[in-house]
Amino acid sequence: MKQDTIIVLDFGGQYTHLISRRVRELGVYSEICTYDISLEGLEKIPDVKGIIFSGGPNSVYDEESPLVSKEFFSWCEERGVPILGICYGHQLIAHILGGSVKRLDRREFGKTVLYIEEKEDLFQGLKDTEIVWMSHGDQVLELPPGFEKIGHTDNCPIAAYRNMTDRIYGVQFHIEVHHTEKGNRILENFVKGICGCQATWRMEDWIEETIRSIRKIVGGAKVIMAVSGGVDSTVAAVLLHRAIGKNLQCVFVDNGLLRENEAEEVIRGFKRLNLEPVHFVDAGETFLHRLEGVMDPEQKRRIISDTFIRIFETKARELENIYGKFEYLGQGTIYPDRVESAATSKSASRIKSHHNVVLPEGMTLKLVEPLASLYKDEVRKVGKLLGLSDEVVWRQPFPGPSLAVRIIGAVTKEKLSILRKADAIIQEEIQKSDFRNKLWQSFAVLLPVKTVGVMGDARTYENVIAVRAVESEDAMTANFAKLDWSILERIASRLVNEVKGINRVVYDITNKPPSTVEWE
Repeated sequence: MKQDTIIVLDFGGQYTHLISRRVRELGVYSEICTYDISLEGLEKIPDVKGIIFSGGPNSVYDEESPLVSKEFFSWCEERGVPILGICYGHQLIAHILGGSVKRLDRREFGKTVLYIEEKEDLFQGLKDTEIVWMSHGDQVLELPPGFEKIGHTDNCPIAAYRNMTDRIYGVQFHIEVHHTEKGNRILENFVKGICGCQATWRMEDWIEETIRSIRKIVGGAKVIMAVSGGVDSTVAAVLLHRAIGKNLQCVFVDNGLLRENEAEEVIRGFKRLNLEPVHFVDAGETFLHRLEGVMDPEQKRRIISDTFIRIFETKARELENIYGKFEYLGQGTIYPDRVESAATSKSASRIKSHHNVVLPEGMTLKLVEPLASLYKDEVRKVGKLLGLSDEVVWRQPFPGPSLAVRIIGAVTKEKLSILRKADAIIQEEIQKSDFRNKLWQSFAVLLPVKTVGVMGDARTYENVIAVRAVESEDAMTANFAKLDWSILERIASRLVNEVKGINRVVYDITNKPPSTVEWE
């Protein structure tokens, strides 16, 4: 099926994937490429109708800044492919094509009034003034030849520009964030108006194409896959199963770090989906032994990742004696996994490693990742279309290293017991509230802090639990949930009264950014 595509070039901006998601919300397929993709690489992507340059943390005149060549613009001009630059991308276009960029005395950050000077294409349908979101330390001082200014703010004389002949546009502000009130309209004007894209990106079509693609790639080969019970791995497993049937073998590893009764619930869930056999491995003692005394969160992740892979490889060899040789490893990797492991941009910082992205050297299995181009909300749509229950589709994301990264400091059986009970209480109270379908995640974090308390007229010196609850669409950004005080009071009261070892509860009120959703 012919499908219009918008390419988003990633220059390391924290909102790169948000741009891509916003394009898809318009019904148009988008794909992220590294800023240094070759022209030959671009040629291989079918039906490219437009290119968006993302923001980024660099200054265009710094020696190590990510750049594109003038030949890139020639390639777009020859093929009639429009370009839109956002923030750093806006500055980069001006810099490369003969304009100038300067550093501000102070950064401009936050909501700003944009004064629109031309409204016939990019700003069609907007008012003379609009609220936009600025976040920059540099700005365009002079435009390249052939360009004209189409918008300004009080502090940014060239906040938007265009070259109508070559169809090149730039905006200093972030149209992809909800703080820019007409950001989606501006993006739609570019994608559908200027680029002429048709809204043909449908999840139903994606499912059919993905199943066909899996069959074509895998053929009659056998696939082994680790499953966790989460929506990502479950949807990926169902897609693989529909494509290749019994040539898929699923393995569930209980690392001893799961939530209350989670292992049993996962196995029951897979039975209901007719994905049996799911091969169960009880490896809790092995993981706990290897984590003994480990304090650093990245070291925890590496140990858990390495232990998981070794146990999985051992089980795979055992299963090969029964089912024959495996050629492929199935994974439920999605786009946010990849960006947080810096897998899509050479300019992005790696926030944390993921056990389903960082694989061991010398692995002989080839990867098959059905969901690698999807965001969480898209995965959930696919899950619903595949007939998965709401319980599976709306299951909260759970970190690969499990509760180990919700215990700040060393992991022990005693701490795991406290955290499991605390987490179960939080989930029970959230499920009874009006917030049960509004939260991206809600969970407990066990802090490495003890405080003085009074219980039953006696002094106590026990642990602190932090409660974290956030609202988000894809975890690329998240806001702390404004839970009712009554809910927080019930949670705190139950935690202190029902979980031995806790005498204080705090609530995390930071957003992402600057914080991450998880504490480690």
